[in-house]
Amino acid sequence: MNEIALLIAATLASGTPLAIAGLGLLLNEKAGVLNLGAEGMMLVAAIAGFAAAFTTGSDTLAFVAGAAAGGLLAAAFGALVIWLNTNQYATGLAVSLFGYGFSAFVGVGFVGQKLAERASFEVPLLADIPLLGPALFKQHPMVYIAIGLMFACIWFLYRSRAGLVLRSIGESPESAHALGYKVRWIRLAAVVTGGGLCGVAGAYLSVVYAPLWVEGLVAGRGWIALALTTFATWRPVRVLLGAYLFGGVTMLQFALQGAGVDVSSQLLAMLPYIATIVVLALISRNPAWIRINMPASLGKSFHPGT
Repeated sequence: MNEIALLIAATLASGTPLAIAGLGLLLNEKAGVLNLGAEGMMLVAAIAGFAAAFTTGSDTLAFVAGAAAGGLLAAAFGALVIWLNTNQYATGLAVSLFGYGFSAFVGVGFVGQKLAERASFEVPLLADIPLLGPALFKQHPMVYIAIGLMFACIWFLYRSRAGLVLRSIGESPESAHALGYKVRWIRLAAVVTGGGLCGVAGAYLSVVYAPLWVEGLVAGRGWIALALTTFATWRPVRVLLGAYLFGGVTMLQFALQGAGVDVSSQLLAMLPYIATIVVLALISRNPAWIRINMPASLGKSFHPGT
């Protein structure tokens, strides 16, 4: 029973950064912007968050620094693709490469450093429930914030006027522009918000999940979060469930190693990425299904007055 509780708890902790980043990227794509720079944004945010936590000892400042770093890099990406109309795919890849190199450069002095022992969290009374207590109610607050973000995202996209406008821009920016909406500024706001959430996810990895800094700490989670939006067919609930699915696959490798399964550790480490490829391959077998759910203007530039 204890092993099951630990596995569930580890799954939630591992899936949280994927969920937060995935929801941020979902907002981007609902507005019609495809951001392939999530990996780089999370890396820059991870070193920013770790540096803030290491120097100040405050997790709150660390998350603020991570969100600011992710949002700033997203703003630069948004300026390029929204106002200068650069190719979204190429620009996103450039941001990822920049983020990898920049984070490695500024993080040299923090390699091998570790944060002080983190405070433990638990929900009073509920944490004492057998099995469910250790599994669900002894998590970092960011785990519960990720779940709250999912509900907030649902309300925003499907219950608010602003969310309706955002989705209409993702479907037909020309029509939204004709109705008087500032398409470029709304897209930029979505991109910066998404980048800020990617930044929070990156800071979570280096401050809470690790907590340390090494080059390439994000380890492909930005790409998995990007794949989650397609896996979830652009629906917030499925983003959260998909994040926990991939988090569970990640933790499965450690569970198998702990159980003494005689399998190469390198092969087990490949499991989350193999799962990503398999899921995307299965989804791709039905292109009509993707086409129905995907925002119609995703990845397409918008030129006002043309």
